[in-house]
Amino acid sequence: MNPIIYHILHISSLLVLFGYTFYAFAAPAESKRRVMMITGIASVLALVGGFGLLAKLQLGFPGWIIVKFVCWLGLSAIAGFAYRKREQSCVFMLLALVLAITAVVMVYVRPF
Repeated sequence: MNPIIYHILHISSLLVLFGYTFYAFAAPAESKRRVMMITGIASVLALVGGFGLLAKLQLGFPGWIIVKFVCWLGLSAIAGFAYRKREQSCVFMLLALVLAITAVVMVYVRPF
């Protein structure tokens, strides 16, 4: 498969994951099941797209991938926390932003 397809899959699923994560902070409790399904599917597609792209580019497993994996794991978990801990939504929103920015920086800087 073409690496561009993996790249588009990775980026578009991360946009959906990020958007629905922030939607979870404001969404009513009745929409929890639908939002959790969408974020779960987007999370898996982001993982498949990212590792598929990594395999196609034959980069091995550098350290910045581990940082991105931790950011993905954290961002995937935040949507569930948004429904359970509404009073701490500002902290989780800030954490989601920090995780997303860190993941983007790891792509362009590749420190190790």
